Amino acid sequence: MITATPRPAPLHALPAGAPVGPPAVRSAREEDAAALVALSQPFVRSGELRERPASLYTAHATDFLVADADADADADVRVPGGPLAGCVGLRVHPADPMTGRGAAGVLYNFCVAGHKQGHGVGAGLMRAALAVARAKSLGALFTATTGGGDLFLRYGFAPTAARVAPPAWANSLDPRRNALILARSL
Repeated sequence: MITATPRPAPLHALPAGAPVGPPAVRSAREEDAAALVALSQPFVRSGELRERPASLYTAHATDFLVADADADADADVRVPGGPLAGCVGLRVHPADPMTGRGAAGVLYNFCVAGHKQGHGVGAGLMRAALAVARAKSLGALFTATTGGGDLFLRYGFAPTAARVAPPAWANSLDPRRNALILARSL
């Protein structure tokens, strides 16, 4: 994921009717699966995201938070399956009493459409993901990135070792990608 520090334009510089804030974030639904695939493809092609089958997006659509591309924060209508400005998956890993690990979450497939980067979409998705993680009483969030992870670092994530992450997730990481593993306590 490529991120930039958002710098809102002065109100007088915005075209009439332009949304002032980032798009609202909502939970994805199964009918958003094709839009999730379409949003993710440029990042898969560039190597920033792992390729996932379309069936995964359908089966796990409810893991995702999405920002609609054609709606602003005040819109009353969301179009399931419509174009997306960004998305992030949040997979919950339950506590493991055998190892003493508490429940944790993994953020994955975090991406923002190129033309929406720098407009607060990633920050909105991050704030929503943190709120959902807290509501689910998760003790920590983990992610892996092949980039610098600037957005994650701004939100309190720090580099960590795979051994402290949920084992099922850590074991699924492709070592050839040389991803940076980040974690944040909640």
